[in-house]
Amino acid sequence: MGGWDIRVSYLCLCICLHCCIQSRAILDPLDFLALQSIRKSLKDVAGSNFFQSWDFTSDPCNFPGVYCDSDKVIALNLGDPRAGSPGLTGRIDPAIGKLSSLAEFTIVPGRVMGKIPDTISQLSNLRFFAVSRNFLTGEIPPGFGELRSLHTLDLSYNQLTGTIPRPLGSLPVLSNLILCHNHLAGSLPPFLSNTLTRVDLMHNNLTGSLEPDSLPPSVQYLSLGWNKLSGPVYTLLPKLNRLNYLDLSMNQFTGLIPCHIFTFPISNLQLQRNQFFGPVLLVEPVTIATIDLSYNRLSGRVSPMLSTVQNLFLNNNRFMGSVPRDFVDRLMDATIQTLYLQHNYLTGFQINPTAEIPLSSVLCLQYNCMVPPAQSACPLKAGDEKTRPTAQCNEWRG
Repeated sequence: MGGWDIRVSYLCLCICLHCCIQSRAILDPLDFLALQSIRKSLKDVAGSNFFQSWDFTSDPCNFPGVYCDSDKVIALNLGDPRAGSPGLTGRIDPAIGKLSSLAEFTIVPGRVMGKIPDTISQLSNLRFFAVSRNFLTGEIPPGFGELRSLHTLDLSYNQLTGTIPRPLGSLPVLSNLILCHNHLAGSLPPFLSNTLTRVDLMHNNLTGSLEPDSLPPSVQYLSLGWNKLSGPVYTLLPKLNRLNYLDLSMNQFTGLIPCHIFTFPISNLQLQRNQFFGPVLLVEPVTIATIDLSYNRLSGRVSPMLSTVQNLFLNNNRFMGSVPRDFVDRLMDATIQTLYLQHNYLTGFQINPTAEIPLSSVLCLQYNCMVPPAQSACPLKAGDEKTRPTAQCNEWRG
């Protein structure tokens, strides 16, 4: 090979080496120091080895759970994601706010405790923040409301207190808000995002009413059960016509149940243990698989349009009259799997006393204004009395 060829080959090799070096950028010093601080504030629970390979003499972008773009950290997924892993313990260090390009932050279930740092407000690119099933305490930092790119916030199953920061409601692209199983109080702020699809605030201490502008029509999953919410829902719910799951159970909601919601594409409707009253008026068969309206103050006759429901709980209300024949037919052909009608004021159920209810179906008629012509196993809390006292039935009819 001639001298010229050698020089050309050497030049090409130098260019290739330069390109390789350039493509493997050194991590930004601020990000490097922030990762060190985050690492010092967290450690593995016994049985976890997640941090074992976090050796800061090597490139942090190669650490498990660290994802980089050029010289910046863009995602931190801390802890072994496999189900049943022991998780991490410690606290979230305020240095997290120094990761200026961070778009995603998660910690697996474990024993991480303490407050969420206020420095979270500095993460202007943050889209996804999920620290569920840990022991976080204190309030949700209002700074989350400054993160205009935030798509998902999951702080479920912690010990958070205080209120839901009102600025969260103004986030433009928020899609998933999951704050269930905490100790949050106060009212629900209005949410404006037209991309909001999932709202899970179950098992908190929320109070107040649901205003007509509380939630946008985009919501598909709404779980507000086990709170102390009150007031009517007939002004808000009809607007949420994309709902496929609705749980308002264990609250203090009042008023009529809007008939519109029975036509929504819902698979599971949970409205039990509230103070809803009045009749349930329907004009077409219901296609919802499970409906629980138990422990309310609903009255009037049982609509035959509900006979198409697979699991129906109407117990502990004030329904009266004879149950439509449609229920008997669908119970006997096992289309209905659960039919709870106990503790009402019903006067008839047109079934042959010798009929054998399918083993896959459950019927309870206990404590109505009739002797149950047939029934299978009732829940223990239905009590031992088969029939409601005559005086109560006469008073109700009167």
